Amino acid sequence: MPSEQPGVTPHDWLDHDAGPVVRPYAMTQGRVAPAGDEFDLVAFVVATVPDMPQGPQLQPEHHAIVAAAWEPISVVELASQLDLSIGVVRVLLGDLRSAGLISLYEPPAATQPHDVDVLKAVVNGLRAL
Repeated sequence: MPSEQPGVTPHDWLDHDAGPVVRPYAMTQGRVAPAGDEFDLVAFVVATVPDMPQGPQLQPEHHAIVAAAWEPISVVELASQLDLSIGVVRVLLGDLRSAGLISLYEPPAATQPHDVDVLKAVVNGLRAL
C-alpha cells in the first residue's frame, strides 16, 4: 500500500491507483434487475432519440449509453466500451427502455429454444475427438 500522507485520513471509497471509486449499487440505486422484461446479453441496443432530455433521474451513465448506442451495439459490447459491469448496464438499459430512449432487438437465435438434436450432435462430435 502506498505511504499515507500525514494528516490525511484514508477512505474506503478512494483507490490510490484508480482515484475515487463509485460502487455499482450506487449507480443503480441498489437495484439488481432491469425494469421490465429480461433481455439477452447479445441483444442489440439502439438509441431512439438524438438528444436526451436533461432530467434528475438520468445519470451521466445513461447519457453515455445513449451516445454509444446511436449505432446498434450489443449489450456486452456496450458494457465493455463504457467500462461498466454488465449488471449495472442491464439496470440502466431497463431505465432507458422504460423511458422510451432506446430500443432492444433480440437476435432470433436467442429467443428460440435450442434444437436438442444439434446439441447431441455437437456433444458426440466432441467426444469423438
